[in-house]
Amino acid sequence: MGTMDNIRRSVGRIPVVGPIARRLGGMILGSSRLKIRDSADYWERRYRAGGTSGAGSYDRLAQFKAEVLNGFVKTHDIRTVLEAGSGDGSQLEIAEYPTYIGVDVAPSAVELGRKKFADDPTKTFYLPDEVPADLKADLVLSLDVIYHLVEDDVFDRYMRDLFDRSSRYVIVYSSNSDELLDPGRHVRHRAFTKWIDQHRPDWRLVENIPNAYPFDTADPKRTSFADFYIYEAPAAGG
Repeated sequence: MGTMDNIRRSVGRIPVVGPIARRLGGMILGSSRLKIRDSADYWERRYRAGGTSGAGSYDRLAQFKAEVLNGFVKTHDIRTVLEAGSGDGSQLEIAEYPTYIGVDVAPSAVELGRKKFADDPTKTFYLPDEVPADLKADLVLSLDVIYHLVEDDVFDRYMRDLFDRSSRYVIVYSSNSDELLDPGRHVRHRAFTKWIDQHRPDWRLVENIPNAYPFDTADPKRTSFADFYIYEAPAAGG
């Protein structure tokens, strides 16, 4: 994984800590002021109103993610990719996946994906209850999703689905600390690796790639507190 090795050498590790997270309060995902009843409701209303997946799916942050993910898919001969939280499809526009399955809780996001990629037979989009029960992918992705799951039961179900749907790898791009920024909005940082250690201990963390653009309060829309965490299934390791 030469590309990822280069990225790791070129950037330093900056932990997501309480003071940094607290300063994020009103910065997350632009100027959105939607209050939430639940996370699914928030995102449906956001996409229905013409909102986007957020700054992390655009410009240099999107390019950074694409460089890592496209390189991984090519290096590991990944044939099928499932993304849990497909959003507005902007990140997908620069992805290089042989076959892609996008899943999102927001009907408006699923409809947007279906329209945007209507002429591309390699891409399919589902609501969670539409996904075939036996569907698995070589690689399952979670990109900028976990810290938006404010409900404990939703987080737990989401994490189980991530690993249950994968036959080889799971890649998470997220913060990894426990902190609730604002109960009335849509950001709750979680130390998700603790959940994996407890519930999927046989999965192996094979690589942790720091963000090339670590969070900077002076430039919140072009930097991020999310890093890459790459997990390998027990059978995939031989």
